[in-house]
Amino acid sequence: MFTYLQQLWHSEDLRKRIIFTLGILLVYRIAAHITIPGSDPSALRQFLESRDGSGIVGVFAALTGGSIDNFSIVLLGLSPYINASIIMQLSTVIFPKLEAMQKEGAQGQQQINRYTRYLTVPLAFVQSYGFLILLSRGGANLIDLSFPGVLAPMLFVTTGSLFIMWLGELITEKGIGNGISLIIFTGIISGIPAVLSSLFIAGEGKMAAFYLFCIISLATLVAVVLFTDAHRLIPITYANQGAGRGVQGGIPIRLNQAGMIPIIFAISLMTLPAIVAQFLSTAPNFASVVSFITTYLNPSAPSIPYIFIYFLLVMAFTYFYVSVTFRPDEIAETIQKRGGFIPGIRPGKQTAEILAKTSSRLNLWGGSFLGIVAIMPLVFTKYSNLSSQDLIISGSGLIIIVGVVMELIRQVNSQLLAHDYEKLV
Repeated sequence: MFTYLQQLWHSEDLRKRIIFTLGILLVYRIAAHITIPGSDPSALRQFLESRDGSGIVGVFAALTGGSIDNFSIVLLGLSPYINASIIMQLSTVIFPKLEAMQKEGAQGQQQINRYTRYLTVPLAFVQSYGFLILLSRGGANLIDLSFPGVLAPMLFVTTGSLFIMWLGELITEKGIGNGISLIIFTGIISGIPAVLSSLFIAGEGKMAAFYLFCIISLATLVAVVLFTDAHRLIPITYANQGAGRGVQGGIPIRLNQAGMIPIIFAISLMTLPAIVAQFLSTAPNFASVVSFITTYLNPSAPSIPYIFIYFLLVMAFTYFYVSVTFRPDEIAETIQKRGGFIPGIRPGKQTAEILAKTSSRLNLWGGSFLGIVAIMPLVFTKYSNLSSQDLIISGSGLIIIVGVVMELIRQVNSQLLAHDYEKLV
């Protein structure tokens, strides 16, 4: 370990990139403690300690590392940017012009990234208003929501989201790793010390369940690491123009082809009924609807139907997202153009069918694993005396952390390899 750190330090370019990345992440953590001017953070803390607050807002608080607790200018985190990225990715399938732009390579991708930034601005503005209204309906008297006074906090929150989006892009360009993922990663792990301190100070009667959850989380961590790297290699033989049997290659199809996107979609849909119930709570005509949602679709007290629907949604979105992003027909056409084929399978349509069938089978196992990891904390909070706020990390957070760390290690090792190669040259 010490030798590895020495290698990092002696690589000048890598050292500068790491220091730059840490500096940007420090700026982000400072911004997470800057409160929106004119707000009352103490009222928010009281709201988050309530049962309803921890259920609805806690889903977003887990990814912002205390930004919501402090009623920070970056309380939305990167949610608007992530939503804009998902919308743009799906739009490339719907709109032929965007699809053609995506196929233009680096230049087309830069244009799509530019459109994503443009879309982030109105999304952040609308989400800021919705989030402030949600907190107000939940009983947290945080800020003046009358027009035009509400415009100022909306602008602060929108600017905060754009600011950390810019910080993430700076890390990607001049630092090490994917900046957006690293900021989300930092937000997740920064909340761990607060959870541990609250449990060890005032967690009497919960420690046995907490230790059991830690053991299960460590076992899940090992499984997630193996799951993240798992793939099925489809053998490909490329015709050799000279003598010989041809060039052997392969196409790896990952077990987790959709990443975190299915869980993000599922969380958005599962929290929607609770948000609607908050808005309808003051309407007597909808009392029965509010009661049904509170009983069966309440994130703060997940029922068996809630957990089951959540699992099915993760599975469904896994198939949906992969069907949008994984295109076996195009892959089969590319293989055929390069003179390749799967041994024993005809090029073209049959190759596409084999790829689609393999992807579908992997989606069944990959989606099931994602669903199990996603519902694991909900099952644990339902059948133990731990609340959602007592858990060190959620299942979705665990997948994010493993993915970010493994990708970061790959990039650091590739940089070290390039540095060693330069010394030899």
